[in-house]
Amino acid sequence: MLCNQALFMELVEQLLQGDRRAAARLITLIENGDGQARQAIGELFPHTGRAHVVGITGSPGTGKSTLVAALAKETRSRGRTVGIISIDPTSPFTGGALLGDRIRMQDLTGDRGIFMRSMASRGNLGGLSAATADAIRVLDAFGKETIFVETVGAGQAEVDIVRAAHTTVVVEAPGLGDDIQAFKAGILEIADVFVVNKADREGADRTAKALTAMLDLGIPVRRRDDRSNTWRPPVLKTVATDEAGIAPLADAIDRHAVYLNQSGQFAAREREQIGDELRRLLARALLEQHLLQVGEAEYAHTIEEIAQRKLDPHAAAQRLVHALRTEATS
Repeated sequence: MLCNQALFMELVEQLLQGDRRAAARLITLIENGDGQARQAIGELFPHTGRAHVVGITGSPGTGKSTLVAALAKETRSRGRTVGIISIDPTSPFTGGALLGDRIRMQDLTGDRGIFMRSMASRGNLGGLSAATADAIRVLDAFGKETIFVETVGAGQAEVDIVRAAHTTVVVEAPGLGDDIQAFKAGILEIADVFVVNKADREGADRTAKALTAMLDLGIPVRRRDDRSNTWRPPVLKTVATDEAGIAPLADAIDRHAVYLNQSGQFAAREREQIGDELRRLLARALLEQHLLQVGEAEYAHTIEEIAQRKLDPHAAAQRLVHALRTEATS
């Protein structure tokens, strides 16, 4: 851990010069909530905004990690550098993670043009770690041209990826449920590209047809910022273990990047993501400030009143807010 400001600035400078160890240490600082991490992001932020961030999400068992590894190889063959952030589930007891995605991608470690990092979700809902956005910025400033972010694989609640990615790939697989699953709201509505992985299995064609039917019926699948209806998410089939169908998938991702730039959606999505992040950061900062002002004793007393059914949670929250406002104006 850094011990003074001079060493900290040296670490930032090393990252900008392409030092892999500096990138790894900065992400560790961010994950651990180190106070210097905010300064790091401040120094690195002017060097960001150049990477194409691709989110890979879907239910457990769809083969996301293998798909990401195959996509990374294909992207490297096209002459671009790659960053990979894989979110692994966290133990509810120790807070640690197996980091299984890194184990599955061992064959990528010899390529210096690929930087891979596994991060623990640490109980964060939505399929991402709370530190994901800043980790993406580190890899962006590090010069990675395409950054793949693989979500934890929690299922339909995994929609936070739209707050981090420019292009979202939703991965399905045959044999994980009946076809009606394809019509459910939530995770499928965020797709820019649909992939039916493990397409060598029985039912792959049926799964692909169900997704195509959803698009044909006009069920909304686009993000709220894209009202032009000029991009129809393609439905592709892959066998990631054999790298079959990976080149067409990479082509679709590249076409979507071109579409985003030509339509102005790249800038629109980035501004929406910045707005969402700013609201979350403000909410967290205000909550911490208010709890500090309320004090532990008053907060514990309020919890007790709620537990004894003397006060409902809504009324309790309003009372605390009113008390803070009164204190602020007095």
